[in-house]
Amino acid sequence: MNVWLQIADTTGAVLVFMGAAICLLGVIGMMRLPDVLSRSHAATKPQSLGLLLVLAGVALRLRSGMDLATLALIGFFQLMTGPVAAHLVARSAYRTGQVDHGELLFDELDAQLTEER
Repeated sequence: MNVWLQIADTTGAVLVFMGAAICLLGVIGMMRLPDVLSRSHAATKPQSLGLLLVLAGVALRLRSGMDLATLALIGFFQLMTGPVAAHLVARSAYRTGQVDHGELLFDELDAQLTEER
């Protein structure tokens, strides 16, 4: 086996492990954090980074053009849909009154919602 292929495989395995560990930390954050806004933050940021690391590790292992294109599409759609879904969940929690307004440093949405009424 070529030395460069072995280095790529080892790097891919390390990236997959690091991505899985970051995803695990995101899940622990989702379970331990107290409110909806913190949980949506923990659900989005580490999961996106962890998934990208896992996809990069798998890409180093597979090395095929079609596989790389598929992995790129998976990463693209995950980065497009994950943060948007978390934003919508946080906004609906804010609008239904499940957010403690005393804990917010800035409340820019309150001014926008009072203008709409």
